[in-house]
Amino acid sequence: MRRPRLIERLALGAQTPVTLVNGPAGAGKTLLVADWIALEQTPSQVAWLTVDAEDNSPGVFWTYVLEAMRRHGFGPPESVGSPARPGEVDHSLLARLAAHLSELREPVVLVLDEFDRVAGSTQIADELQFVLRSVGDGLRLVIISRTEPQLPLHRYRAAGQVTDIRGADLAFLPEETSELLCRHGMRLSEEGVEALTRRTGGWAAGLRLCVLAAQQAEDADAFLKDFEAGRSTLADFLLAEVLDTQPGETQDLMLRSSVLEQIHPDLANALTGRQDAEPILAGLQRANAFVESLGHSWYRLHPLFAEILRVHLRVRCPGLEPELHRRAARWLSEAGLFAEALPHAAAAGDWEHTANRFVEELAIGRLLTGLDAERLDRLFSAMPPETPGPAADLVRTARHLTRHDVGRGLDHLRRAQENLHDGASSSAARRFSCALLRVLAARMIGSADLAEDAARDVAAAERAIPAERLEPHPELRALMLTDLGSAQLWAGRFDAARSTLSASAHLSDGPATAFPRHESLGRLALIDFLRGWPDRADRHAREAVAEAEHSGLPPAARTGVAELVLAAVALDRDELGAAHAHLEQVHASSVAPHDPIVRAELTLLRSRLLLAKGRPRAALHVLDELGEPQAAVVPSPWVRDRTAVSKANAHLAAGRPETALEVLAQGGTAGPETVVAAARARLAEGSGQEAQSLLDALPAGQGEGPAITARTQLARAQAADALGDGSAAQRLTARALSTARPEELRRPFIEAGPWLRHLVRRCPALTLGHDWLTPTLVGHSAARRTHELSPDAVTEPLSEREHEVLERLARTMSTEEIAADLHLSVNTVKTHLKSVYRKLAASRRSEAVRHARELHLL
Repeated sequence: MRRPRLIERLALGAQTPVTLVNGPAGAGKTLLVADWIALEQTPSQVAWLTVDAEDNSPGVFWTYVLEAMRRHGFGPPESVGSPARPGEVDHSLLARLAAHLSELREPVVLVLDEFDRVAGSTQIADELQFVLRSVGDGLRLVIISRTEPQLPLHRYRAAGQVTDIRGADLAFLPEETSELLCRHGMRLSEEGVEALTRRTGGWAAGLRLCVLAAQQAEDADAFLKDFEAGRSTLADFLLAEVLDTQPGETQDLMLRSSVLEQIHPDLANALTGRQDAEPILAGLQRANAFVESLGHSWYRLHPLFAEILRVHLRVRCPGLEPELHRRAARWLSEAGLFAEALPHAAAAGDWEHTANRFVEELAIGRLLTGLDAERLDRLFSAMPPETPGPAADLVRTARHLTRHDVGRGLDHLRRAQENLHDGASSSAARRFSCALLRVLAARMIGSADLAEDAARDVAAAERAIPAERLEPHPELRALMLTDLGSAQLWAGRFDAARSTLSASAHLSDGPATAFPRHESLGRLALIDFLRGWPDRADRHAREAVAEAEHSGLPPAARTGVAELVLAAVALDRDELGAAHAHLEQVHASSVAPHDPIVRAELTLLRSRLLLAKGRPRAALHVLDELGEPQAAVVPSPWVRDRTAVSKANAHLAAGRPETALEVLAQGGTAGPETVVAAARARLAEGSGQEAQSLLDALPAGQGEGPAITARTQLARAQAADALGDGSAAQRLTARALSTARPEELRRPFIEAGPWLRHLVRRCPALTLGHDWLTPTLVGHSAARRTHELSPDAVTEPLSEREHEVLERLARTMSTEEIAADLHLSVNTVKTHLKSVYRKLAASRRSEAVRHARELHLL
């Protein structure tokens, strides 16, 4: 029935940012708002989301909000992105959403029904408040809730920006009760109407249940006068007068279906063992017997009635409820509705069947990545340890490995493999899932050989699985390729790793593959850096960061590899402030501490930074913390080599060339970086000829990039200078400068030592055109430029907004990212950038940041 007084309040509320419809269950909240929308008294852009209890994870909640908007045709473009992890949402995604909504011609009305199901999440409340605050007039929020949301509504109320419709407002007035009775064909005296309204407190559901019950009484006035409003009395009546009036088959179906959230005729048949559910449910729905149609052959019992029925089921049929949950779990699993099946499996304790179906449907990857991972992990946490079968062991393996508990994961994996050797326990899906987890386990212990063997088994099992079964699970291939490429990277098989990780990075996008793509791009960046290609590494690292931001991966959920590479590149360019800033972001990752690649490279980078600051003893101390890898982890050759080179460089900086050579002899191979470090140590000893012999023995280019080439050329130049061949020293130094110039690699020249400064003094023409170098190398022209940029010489200071833009420049944010972060348009940011460049006498970003650091503005 229509309630004009409340419809009018909702229409007025559409002019305020927030409308709260707040009241107890059955107060008519949802129907009221739905009726308001049906009357077309709202703007044309309305998105409705009925919140589920599982939506209390921010990533899941915002995924559904975005989907609700997009489904109605006015949602944000794909560039806004979607969350990729259930637990968190990146702040920049919300900023992009707010920016999109603020640009629409008409405000969006977002209805959040049953919001009390996520009311306990302060994070969701804070994120909603951020969007509301940032969007201006672009959003009208209608919250339907049993409880008060954790938004700062007092501020909105103080400003007159919230419309409240509370339980007292929703309560039926006597005239509304009279209309409700009339619609049910009943007439009561005025006194009877007032008494009924008073005794029910105007509660909509209670009124309707009482009216429906009174229809069966001979004297409705007497019944309604004498009835007790307590729930137990109402329940007794409903059971006696509603349930007991139905035929036996209908009663049986209603009682058994009360364990279900939603009822499908075939599912109800599975619970009753009969084939008559479809006509019974349709008849109950037509008779308004507390059964409503959800569309597509699905029904739902009135929640209060279902609760009463479940209590009666336990009394009438003790011990039947677990069996009903077991049947429901089996039917839902076979229908592919795993999310709906698992709670029933938990209630029934039928874990062996559930694990079997889960693995047979190729869903094992959902435990490892994607929006469902945390929810599935929580559900399977209830699986008893004694649950038998290889599928249960595979599920346990996945859960342990995602927790980085390699030992227990391997135990369960071995047991699953042993069971799969039995033909009766084997299937293509189980073999595939087992091989996939073996790739992950091999990655975690650092064995590329085992990973490649397992990957071949994945491919063999995959050939036995129809393509249409694999198509809905793109995460499986993404996970396999990422794990295999990571193992190959750890083993130093860079070409194979590049090929594997590139294949993963170019898979189709989506929440299920977002994290593997981000991880693969970060590792590709690391390969580029290790091979001496800093510019390529920088590009891949920024692609990895962009992928994370587009997918809504918050900093804590990222791998940290991309930021680590950006820090290493910044160090090679002698941008120490930027390197430290990127390192801070690595520390924000909760994934990084469990990744041996990140742990190793982070330690090496920290040591290099300390050495750059002239602290060789501290640099060595940090390297000692790296220690030996865990017993279960296969050592990495490139980590061993880079550790030896870093230690040798620290000893060399401390004036101990002999110790440096000992370290290299124990831990290094004949790679170019190791040879260069050994040659420099020989030169420090005064053995120029031995140094030149070492360098001459280096094979021709093996694909090394400019970072390695420049250091090799400088070492050759130093050897030539030590042997008195000044012409060769100048020629090789000039080559090194030309090699390093496109990448602005300053550290190799800073680390070269005093001989290079002496050479430049003898031949100052070497550094002509190389003003990108540090002042100590390029001479007085750089000192003059720094003097020209002294704080006293900057006549026009930066504005506060320009300084904010400059700070984000130093964090290597793009123009679009700066605009989103500061809630500005891209054109406004470009205007600020031009002003910053002019005031700092710079022509590009890196130059502006460098000048700002020289002026201590950053």
